Amino acid sequence: MMQARQPTSDFEVASPPTDSVSGLDFSPVADYLAVSSWDNQIRIYEVQPNGSTTPKAAYAHEAPALCVTWSKDGTKVVSGGGDKAARMMDITTGQTTQVAEHAEPIRCVKFLDQGQSILATGSWDKTIKYWDTRSPQPIGTVQLPERLYTMDTKGNLLVAGTANRHILLFDLNNPTTIFKQRLSPLKWQTRAVSCFTDGSGYAVGSIEGRLAIQYLEQQKQSLNFSFRCHRDEAKNVYSVNAISFHPIYGTFATAGSDGTYCFWDKGSKQRLKASTKMNGTIACTTFNRNGAIFAYALSYDWTKGYKFATPNGPHKIYLHAVNDDEIRPRDMLCPG
Repeated sequence: MMQARQPTSDFEVASPPTDSVSGLDFSPVADYLAVSSWDNQIRIYEVQPNGSTTPKAAYAHEAPALCVTWSKDGTKVVSGGGDKAARMMDITTGQTTQVAEHAEPIRCVKFLDQGQSILATGSWDKTIKYWDTRSPQPIGTVQLPERLYTMDTKGNLLVAGTANRHILLFDLNNPTTIFKQRLSPLKWQTRAVSCFTDGSGYAVGSIEGRLAIQYLEQQKQSLNFSFRCHRDEAKNVYSVNAISFHPIYGTFATAGSDGTYCFWDKGSKQRLKASTKMNGTIACTTFNRNGAIFAYALSYDWTKGYKFATPNGPHKIYLHAVNDDEIRPRDMLCPG
């Protein structure tokens, strides 16, 4: 087994998970990184100004943890897992409680902008459920056409991607009704969706190394486009595993099974940066609250099934200090 190659200028997170990393999310108020993994654990790390990390807390699911997210005020971490439960840790007390349940594993959890305690959970049981984390019963349920694979929300927009390429859009003013349902503009299975920072649209990534930019407003449909990414000179095609938008500039990162991440500017339709190729797949990514840190997990992404899930890794998380010139939109790089 080849060892993962560490990027020379990126910081490696101390005491990483012992199995595949499934989710990364930074606190919206401080440089704390929450990590979910297939070893059933949720780990929380504090990132120091010098790039070093300190493990601060952890809690467990009863099966692989598949997703993790922070509350808007940074006081709670919620995760979902193969145990069909969503669990919440109160950062101030360290107490963990179950706050949601489904009939099948929970693949995605997201706090909504509509309230500090309102949570959306998406599952392989073909539903999205909404919860007030102070109550044991869901406050709303939506039936989906297929198993949920990916979900994101910003403002009044929630986007869900399911099996069989269904893309479902929700106006969170009416959260239990599907606002629009369409097939992905990409021809193969949806792997990731991510909302624009202003909620005016979303990006979709697929298993065939393509990404689509989609706007909501009818008058902006001419701005929709798709492009190839995470492919190599030998014409090998790799999955787009993660899409993360920069919180300040609205540019975005993609990461894939080819072991690279790239920064993109959708306005100029240009690639801003391409990382070196690493010996492993990049499973998930996230920016911190001001976009100065880009975290990515060099870890098995399950795109080739369980037979390729070797126990000796790699399972590593790296922190990249983002240079302003590599993430700013092109029209900001050239004054005048």
